[in-house]
Amino acid sequence: MLSDYHKKTGCIEVVCGSMFSGKTEELIRRLRRAQFANQKIEIFKPALDKRYSDVEVVSHDFHKITSRPIADAAEMLEVAPDVEVVGVDEAQFFGSNLVDVCQALADRGVRVIVAGLDTDYLGKPFGPMPQLMAVAEDVQKVHAICVKCGNLANHSHRLSKSRDLVVLGEKDIYEPLCRACYNKALKEEAAGK
Repeated sequence: MLSDYHKKTGCIEVVCGSMFSGKTEELIRRLRRAQFANQKIEIFKPALDKRYSDVEVVSHDFHKITSRPIADAAEMLEVAPDVEVVGVDEAQFFGSNLVDVCQALADRGVRVIVAGLDTDYLGKPFGPMPQLMAVAEDVQKVHAICVKCGNLANHSHRLSKSRDLVVLGEKDIYEPLCRACYNKALKEEAAGK
C-alpha cells in the first residue's frame, strides 16, 4: 500500500495551439512515457474525427496510438478503476461537459492529458478549451511555424470558403499563420482578393 506521501493524485494537463503545432505528437509522447512506466492508460478521441484512422489517434507526421472513439465526453467516466492516465485528443470537438468529466477523473486520482485547438479558424476560443485551461494544473501552448514568414504561428487559417465551425482537414484546407500574416489574410479575403 502506498504511503500518504506517495498517494495517487489526479491532475489535468492541457496541450493547446494551432493546427500543425505538434499537439497530438506531444499527447502521444506523454502517453508513451506513461506506458513505459507501466501505468494503465486509456485514450479517447471524438468519433467524428476519422481523418487518418477510425480507432487511432494519429499526428500529422503519422505517430499513432490506439484510442477509443466516443460521441460524448461522459463516456470517459466509464474507465476502469485501475486506469491511471487518460488521454483526450481533439478536445475542442467535445461539448462543455468535457470540463466536468476531466475534473471528475482528476478528482478520482487520474492524470488527464488533453490536447486540442485553443482557437477556431476565426481566432475565437474553441469549445471547452478555455475552461479546461482555466482549471488545469499545467497548460502548454505549442506553436507551428507560419507558412508565409517563418515566425511562430498561433492561428489556423482556413483556406476553404466554408463557414461551418467544424471542417476536418489537413494542409489542403488549413495553414498555420502568425498574427500579422493571419490578419493580412483576413483583410485580403474581406476585400475579395
